[in-house]
Amino acid sequence: MQYRSTIRRIARAAALSTGAAMVLTPALLAQVSGYGDKQMGAPNVKSPILSKVGIAQHLDQQLPLNLTFTDDTGQQVKLASYFGQKPAILALVYYQCPMLCSEELNGLTGALQMVDELPGRDFNVIVVSIDPSEGTDLASTKKRGYVKRYGRPETASGWHFLTGTQANIDALTNAVGFGYTKIPGPDGKLTQFAHASAIQIVTPAGKLAQYYMGVEYSPKDLRLGLAEASSGKIGSRVDNILTYCYHYDPGTNKHSLIVARVVQLGGLVTMVSLGSFMFVMFRRDYRNDHLAEADQQGTGTKNG
Repeated sequence: MQYRSTIRRIARAAALSTGAAMVLTPALLAQVSGYGDKQMGAPNVKSPILSKVGIAQHLDQQLPLNLTFTDDTGQQVKLASYFGQKPAILALVYYQCPMLCSEELNGLTGALQMVDELPGRDFNVIVVSIDPSEGTDLASTKKRGYVKRYGRPETASGWHFLTGTQANIDALTNAVGFGYTKIPGPDGKLTQFAHASAIQIVTPAGKLAQYYMGVEYSPKDLRLGLAEASSGKIGSRVDNILTYCYHYDPGTNKHSLIVARVVQLGGLVTMVSLGSFMFVMFRRDYRNDHLAEADQQGTGTKNG
């Protein structure tokens, strides 16, 4: 009976350990996984190449709405044309990003699918490339893909994929606090960018109201952020300790080395914890069984 009880306790502990790992893993994967619910984790030590990479939260900062970009139809547009009536979600990415940017836009699109508010009607989605070499064809392709992924083609007028000059990109990224740097791609050319991942909620007046870190976002947070920004309310800083939980290695062309190590460490911790629990429980039950057996033998000897 003692062993059956122990087995039940072990099964319960295993379920709790697995659940803890499932809760912990997204937090530790942020920047390649979600910060949506404002989860926290341990920072990674930056290499020199990443010294310019980060997210400085410039809450209440006015975006330079006079900047001109090229939209996904090839038209020259001012940022101001997307503001005045409704808030916006701003994402700074580059369209040929081999990993992180797609994850960020996928996470945003997935979260918006669970929000009642609609792009175009209630807010704008503004995606700006940080790569001045990217053009309209790429922007248009990306827009078609994400509007299709979102599943509501009637909202296409609320999705804006922009490209621009280096000067205008710098002015926008500086205002947002978005730090990035060029890095060599697999061919040795400076064709890729090291960067962190975040989206920003912007008020109708063009002021930065809220930052959400990572590549997965809580629909609840987005809904609240958009509602508050609609009335001009500026949110509070979020802990961006997870900004550097991804690492790009130019030698191996990988972003996910730290992620793999974190997952391995989480599995090892779970195994060690569960193994220790099993050892303690079996040892206790073994001792209790032997004490009970000794008591029975002692009682039998006295009765004899």
